[in-house]
Amino acid sequence: MARPAAVSADQIRATVLAMLAEAHDANASTAPGAAGSASPVTRERFRRAVSVRRLRARLGAGDPAVLSRALNAIETELVQAGLTQVALPGLPDAIAEQMRALWAAAVSVQLDDVVRLKTEARDAMDSAQAARHDAALRVELLRVELADLRTQLSARETELATARAECRAALGTLAEREQTAAALRQSAEQATRALDEARTAQAAALATVHARYESLSKRLLQETEHQRHALATERERLTTQLADAQTRIAALEGLRERLLDEVTSGRDAHRQAAAEAAALSAVITEQRRTLAALQTQPAVPRRPARPNPARSVHPGHAAAVAAAPRPPSRTPGTPRPSHLRRRPSP
Repeated sequence: MARPAAVSADQIRATVLAMLAEAHDANASTAPGAAGSASPVTRERFRRAVSVRRLRARLGAGDPAVLSRALNAIETELVQAGLTQVALPGLPDAIAEQMRALWAAAVSVQLDDVVRLKTEARDAMDSAQAARHDAALRVELLRVELADLRTQLSARETELATARAECRAALGTLAEREQTAAALRQSAEQATRALDEARTAQAAALATVHARYESLSKRLLQETEHQRHALATERERLTTQLADAQTRIAALEGLRERLLDEVTSGRDAHRQAAAEAAALSAVITEQRRTLAALQTQPAVPRRPARPNPARSVHPGHAAAVAAAPRPPSRTPGTPRPSHLRRRPSP
């Protein structure tokens, strides 16, 4: 795309004419004799009044090559085409001078219009440049906002895609949950029917158990009453037996005491008999020794005297019997031996 020109050909032409008019007004003010006439524009005057540098400075922009070509074309039009040197053949000098003055006035009016249009164009250009700058700023802001909106739109599209995927997954999960809910409803209905049946069976069982409990309770009360009477009877019988047993135990305790006394006296007699037996065994031993001593001596023929059994007690035997210890008798304060103590009655 070609870059648009900074200034147009019309702006260049109007600016050149304004510069020529300003230069003509300056010459008219400095030349007193030329106040009432319009001097023609020559090549030298055009070069003095207009140049590429001045035209560019006046316009404020423009390519020097473009401005140079435009100045050459205007110079050719004004100078070589004869617009600056109007030749009116066959006319008197006064009429020709008036014609020139009229032409100069028309040119000055045109130059005034050109200056006014140039000023308006310059103001419009400044306004347009300010508007362009504002528009550029707005465009830049809009571009930034557009970039932000595009970023937000991308994020929204990503979120929308994620939400759509989640929605599809949720729809699948919802279908599965609906199937599960239908199965659970069927299971709940079956469980409800089973619960009703179980409640009916439980009520019947409870009625049966209640009736059985009533009969068992009555039977238990009867058996408890019978057992109470039997227990009272048995208790009376056991009380009578206990009294009889205590009587028998008291009799047995007396018999035991008597038997213990007899055993004690028998034991004392046994000890005395044992002592006498020991004394007799000592006497027999002594007699055997004496007999042995007699047998070792030479035999002496003499007639032995017949011993009298009633009087044949050897003095040593009598002495041994007298010397034998007598068993001690139990005194009231002496404790009874452990094997002879009274055992406690059960």
